[in-house]
Amino acid sequence: MRRLVIWLLAGAATILLTVIVFCPAAWMAAILERQTGGRLTLGDAQGTLWRGSAFIGGAPSGADPVTPLLPGRFAWRLSPLVLLGQVDLHLENPAALSQAVAIAGSWYQWQVSPASVSLPAERLAGLGAPLNTIRPSGQMRLSWTPLQVARQGGGLEVVGTMTLRMSDIASRLSPIKPLGDYQLIMDWRGRQAQLALKTLQGPMLLSGNGTLSNGRLQFSGKAEAEAGQEERLANLLNLLGQRRREGDKDVIALEFK
Repeated sequence: MRRLVIWLLAGAATILLTVIVFCPAAWMAAILERQTGGRLTLGDAQGTLWRGSAFIGGAPSGADPVTPLLPGRFAWRLSPLVLLGQVDLHLENPAALSQAVAIAGSWYQWQVSPASVSLPAERLAGLGAPLNTIRPSGQMRLSWTPLQVARQGGGLEVVGTMTLRMSDIASRLSPIKPLGDYQLIMDWRGRQAQLALKTLQGPMLLSGNGTLSNGRLQFSGKAEAEAGQEERLANLLNLLGQRRREGDKDVIALEFK
């Protein structure tokens, strides 16, 4: 009887070890969906949980397939030490990332190495009105300093700075192409980020400040046309907000509350 129990335990341990070693990459999709509240998932996942690749897409709705949100495929290497509470994850994607990203820490807090990722401006239309009408195009790159991320009370707290650079932004509603280059800085301190938007160059001028707290955006800014471009940009600017008077000129109020 004792020998039988030993053999049963040995067999169970062997099966468990086999499952751990060869667990499919699709398990990483479940982890990503859980951490992003179902907003993101992995498509065409290949390999294992410890070494695999996939593209990042929006979570499918009904029978809709997973659509890639970022260029290229993300390849990862995850240390089995995560089973003991130590996270050591490396991400690579030459088509989207400026360099490999290292994520290290525990189950509850992580350090993310600095890098940047290319984002398609066309995806901004998915944020709703008025962007779904404006249909912006251009190039965007999100970069970040070293980030400290911690899970607290069912949410995530972040410390660090992210910078979104938007270049050659255009719209199907404007005869002027491009409209300009813009920069949005997000200074994260816990669950809240201070936002600062400014125009780097271009005939459409955007500026403003705000906060992003627990997923809620509060922003106050303005949009206006460069001198001499008021008439050509009038239709587009009217879609962005309400017109108001500042000194001797009209501007568009960008208010989100």
